[in-house]
Amino acid sequence: MATRAQRPGQRAADQARAEHHHPHEASLPARAWRSGALASVLSTLAVTLFSHRRSGAPAAGTNAASQWIWYPWARHVRRPSLRYTLTGYAIHHASSLWWACGFELLAPHRASPRGRAMRAAGIAALAYVVDYHVVPRRLSPGFEDRIGGAGVCAAYAAFALGLYFGSRRAHVRAVRDRAPAIRGRPGVR
Repeated sequence: MATRAQRPGQRAADQARAEHHHPHEASLPARAWRSGALASVLSTLAVTLFSHRRSGAPAAGTNAASQWIWYPWARHVRRPSLRYTLTGYAIHHASSLWWACGFELLAPHRASPRGRAMRAAGIAALAYVVDYHVVPRRLSPGFEDRIGGAGVCAAYAAFALGLYFGSRRAHVRAVRDRAPAIRGRPGVR
């Protein structure tokens, strides 16, 4: 791999760092916000659809997540409300952003599409294990009784898809930024 000529007074380590800096690469919080927000929205849609299908109450699944604050009543509220639905979604969204940080630390934007898919599926599986086998019941999502086993699978699959597609933009940008170095930029030897 050819490198740029070292400028006078520039240390080799500084030159190497400058060559690997991608000025267009989004920061970790920005990438986590994008992938986590999409994962949150898609998984909430899955919870809402399965909650409506199973119990006839679309908001019941999202309400259940507010059990972090309104335990045990949140698991039994069927109607949409600011107290339960908005709180439940806010908790779910914050959790999604937290898991997205872990996902983005795995550098999916630098991985192949298959690598991104494996990372997204792995984080979704880890989230499921933590949510249902590690934390106390009160800190679990709480929607399992409202959406059933198939709904839980769909919610975590939708979460993984959100992470995957949410990281696509950063992946495309990273590939585009690396491509000129591979083909050889004009003026760079």
